[in-house]
Formats: sequence, C-alpha cells, structure tokens
Amino acid sequence: MIVIHYTGMESAQAAIARLCDPEPEVSAHYLVEDTGDVCQLVSEAHRAWHAGLSVWAGETDINSCSIGIELCNPGSLQDFPPFPEPQMAALAALIADIQSRWDIPKARILGHEHVAPGRKFDPGPKFDWGRLGLNLGQSVNSCT
Repeated sequence: MIVIHYTGMESAQAAIARLCDPEPEVSAHYLVEDTGDVCQLVSEAHRAWHAGLSVWAGETDINSCSIGIELCNPGSLQDFPPFPEPQMAALAALIADIQSRWDIPKARILGHEHVAPGRKFDPGPKFDWGRLGLNLGQSVNSCT
C-alpha cells in the first residue's frame, strides 16, 4: 500500500533533517516538496518507519507492507494550508510510477489518518483526494 503524510514542519530542509536522523526513529520512502521536487529517502525495497502504530484491513504492521510519502506541508502548524498544484502533480506522477512497479490498487492508497484514525490526521482536511482520482472524501477524523 501507499500511505500519504504531511510533514507538519516549517520547511523541507527541516523535514529532511528529521527524516534522515536515526534518533527520532521516523523515516519515509519519499518526500515531495511544495515545488514538486521529489526526494527519495529510503529505497522502496527497504522498510521505512512512517506509519507507527497503525492498522488497515486486518494488517497491523503497515510499515512492512507500505511505501510512505511525506508531503512538505506544515499542517496544523499553519491551519492546514492547501497543497500547491506542482506538489499534487508530482505526487500523482509518483503514485502512478509506484503503482506500475508494485501493482498497488487505488483502494490501498491511503492517508495516515486512515491507518491510524484518532491518532493521526494527515494528510489533513485540505488534501484533495479527488485530484488523485480517489474517493476518500474529507478527513476521516475531526481536526478541530
């Protein structure tokens, strides 16, 4: 599966520093900047630590069966700003590329909020699931 997140940090540089620091034990396969630039941080063949305690369709070790994509977006730090079009276009292309390699169906492209409801709220209420051709609607959790 693919799990989409927002970084919840002020800048791409801060997010990359955190995701590459072994101390917090958090990582992701990709980071997509608001400019549309894509950085691969972990090989798809390796496990990244992006989902934490999570579950989906009976699977409880989401980190072992997913590719994590972080979107540079401050999230709740700045009242959930929208995701810019270059970022969404790059995300759509990245997802299509990953799907072609791993045969991941649309039903297994999820937000962190879907695999960790009540604990996580990303990618958040302003994420445009329809832009990706996915019918997940608004956030499954209240962000207020």
